[in-house]
Amino acid sequence: MKLQPLEDRIVLKAHDAEAQTASGLLIPDTAKEKPQRGDVIAVGGGRRTETGALTPMDIKVGDVVVYSKYGGTEITIDGDDLLILPARDILAIVN
Repeated sequence: MKLQPLEDRIVLKAHDAEAQTASGLLIPDTAKEKPQRGDVIAVGGGRRTETGALTPMDIKVGDVVVYSKYGGTEITIDGDDLLILPARDILAIVN
């Protein structure tokens, strides 16, 4: 896949929604929560300041991140469901 996000945007593949609760109950598709974790697969170059200086990204390819529940744009490329988010929608990096 050749997808290069622009500026401070990030492309990620969302993790699947939980299919079962901690106690073992199965969750139907209609009741599943939208996932908030994903694997970063592409990162833009960074944001330019008013003076033209480039602010590098803190996130790199391969990171697992937590993002805003309803942020970003969903796209499908080569059969993969992906999400394009601005860096401000990334809440944390999971270590």
